[in-house]
Amino acid sequence: MASSNQHQASISNALKWIQAVFFVTLILYFGKVLFVPLLFGLLIALITFPICKKMEKWGMPRSLSIACLLTSIILLFIALGWLLGLEINIFLSDFPLISKRLSELSPDLGKWVEETFHISPPAQSEWLHKMSLNLDDDVTGFLKGLLNTTISTLIMLVMIPIYAALFLYHRETFVRVIALIVGDKYRGQLEQILHESVISYFKFIKGNFYVYSIVAALNCIGLFALGIRNALLYGILTSFMMVIPYIGIFVSAAIPVSIALVTKDSIWYPVGVVLIFVFIQYLESNVIFPWVVGNQLNLSTWATLVAIIAATLLWGIAGMVLVSPFLAILKIITDHVPAMKPLNILLNRSEGYHAK
Repeated sequence: MASSNQHQASISNALKWIQAVFFVTLILYFGKVLFVPLLFGLLIALITFPICKKMEKWGMPRSLSIACLLTSIILLFIALGWLLGLEINIFLSDFPLISKRLSELSPDLGKWVEETFHISPPAQSEWLHKMSLNLDDDVTGFLKGLLNTTISTLIMLVMIPIYAALFLYHRETFVRVIALIVGDKYRGQLEQILHESVISYFKFIKGNFYVYSIVAALNCIGLFALGIRNALLYGILTSFMMVIPYIGIFVSAAIPVSIALVTKDSIWYPVGVVLIFVFIQYLESNVIFPWVVGNQLNLSTWATLVAIIAATLLWGIAGMVLVSPFLAILKIITDHVPAMKPLNILLNRSEGYHAK
């Protein structure tokens, strides 16, 4: 009888957890516009907190130290935006040559399609005609989606520094609220958790720098192998422009593709550049980022990979960027809460594989 009651209690507890996860997921999904800039602001606040605290010890007012730090971050992103605009101008200046080159390659491309896929030139022309009829609708839909994404991104970019400044300025208030929520039972562990959380964010930034460096090296190797002009420059730029969400990587990759199209005699060179970048991006998302960043944060590669996929499904690229440091905070919490030991084993990289 006792075992039956215990079994029913376990099932009831599991159902409660499933319900909680379900409703939290719904709230996070539909509250993306609120939570994404809020968490990015918290991320910036935790990263800049040690510097802000040191500046305050030097006698600088808190508001002035926060303003200096956030101004530096804004200037950094303005510099990245200027670099992105410079790359767009380079691409547009090469566009007439690219168009001319495409017109020169179109007969060879049509012949290759006919020989490879056995599609006659009239059939190719008919297919292109059908595609052109739907092109206006496709372009209109793409532009609407791009406009919506741009507006939401601009709103987030405006709100992120505001949230970061408020987190830094009122940090004692937030810590006091958290202390009241956790109660006296875990108040002793709270200070240690907060301290380790700040360190984990520093490790996250260091891990991302390593990821960009590895991706830059792979980009350069791939471009050098194809003989692309200025391979070192384009490989590095394409990697570090990943800091700008959504458009940074695409615009940066368009430059070496256009260079390959203009300077090479075969269509396979730009195709090869595209394939190299696609393959490296796949490695970055599914292998390099989980392994390197997970290692820096002492997170299990398995847990990092699952979390990245789930967060990407939930919030897109923003979720992929945010999930690792917050997963590290969850691991830190499980380190100090014995009741969460099973979850800690899944998250902790140092647990390793202990099966016989």
